[in-house]
Amino acid sequence: MIGLRHSFVIALGSISSAKMRSTLTALGIIIGVAAVVANVSLGASFNQYFTDELSSLGSNFIIIYSQDVNIFYDAELELIRNTPGIDGVSPFNQQTAAVTYLSATRQIDVQGVGEDAQYISNLGVDEGNFLSDKDKYVAVLGKEVAEEKFDKDVSIKNYVDITIKRDDGTSVTQKFRVKGVLSSEDNTFVTGGPDRDAIIYVPIATLNEMLNVTDYGGFSARTGDAESVQEVSDEVDKRLARSLGVSSRDLDNDDAKPYRIFNQAEIIEQLDALAQSLTILITLVAVVALIVGSIGIMNIMLVTVTERTREIGLLKSLGYTRGGILTLFILESMIVGVIGGILGTLLGLVGSYVVEIYLNIPPVFPFYLIFLGFFISVLVGLVAGVYPANKAANLDPVDALRHE
Repeated sequence: MIGLRHSFVIALGSISSAKMRSTLTALGIIIGVAAVVANVSLGASFNQYFTDELSSLGSNFIIIYSQDVNIFYDAELELIRNTPGIDGVSPFNQQTAAVTYLSATRQIDVQGVGEDAQYISNLGVDEGNFLSDKDKYVAVLGKEVAEEKFDKDVSIKNYVDITIKRDDGTSVTQKFRVKGVLSSEDNTFVTGGPDRDAIIYVPIATLNEMLNVTDYGGFSARTGDAESVQEVSDEVDKRLARSLGVSSRDLDNDDAKPYRIFNQAEIIEQLDALAQSLTILITLVAVVALIVGSIGIMNIMLVTVTERTREIGLLKSLGYTRGGILTLFILESMIVGVIGGILGTLLGLVGSYVVEIYLNIPPVFPFYLIFLGFFISVLVGLVAGVYPANKAANLDPVDALRHE
């Protein structure tokens, strides 16, 4: 019986004696493993990106949107404010307006909010201060509005004219003093709403006065901690449904309610599912590359068996058993797989890092990726080498020695 160590040395010698063949064999594994590792890393990075972005928009938030006009008023605002677990609540309305500074006029989204909006949405202020509920004709500008929208930067204590067109076709213009300029926000993808860098915040009462309305488009709220956000959200839902005459049996039917309610936990769960689905889809494509790579190993190992028929006969005559020949060829296939796995894992990690930096998302490298790369490469090498190894092991030594 020939030892495993001796078989390993022979396998290495066979691989090194045919460098080009071995390199081409490993290439399919390298590409396949790199694709799998990179896709898993990118999926984890996108998941982290979504979570970080939601956190930057506000911790433990709840958003309630009206699906019709004349639904939300001060009564609903107080109902939400008095719900146990609510730390802050702000009504909001939004309108695109013509904003004039000096001689330049631009179309900009104007959002009316309460003073709690800063706390709820984690709005940082670079200059000046945020709105208070006592303010009237003052505005807080997003960074882009203050520095890029007009020919000259807008600073605090400057004035801008805001012209809003009402539903009845009339227009109203009001002069606003700039009270503050927000910090720049990098992440706005998740909200699906306006870019906070490109928006102007004004007191909700002032915007409603200009629009000649008394209702709100919705509410943003914040709970005391992440653990309670779902429970508090459900309680707000129940109270609003009861106040607006929605039957308790329709509480879970969004189509039966004149509003929609979302919370941070639900959005994170949906984004997790989306990120996982995308990762699975792309990884399946990478698996195809691995299958192609494994077929390549199998084909080249079959060719190797044919080329080394006389060598196999000689090994058997020197004492190699069927199991020894089987082990030798499986080892050779697995070594190629492992080498491809090491290089593929490194390539996948480097590739995903480059893409993550380019997309400005946080690089995430789960520790199990290294084990995943090794496991896949060893498995592919094993599976791809079994049939050729078995064919070599079954060769008759006399016929093998006579082979030309």
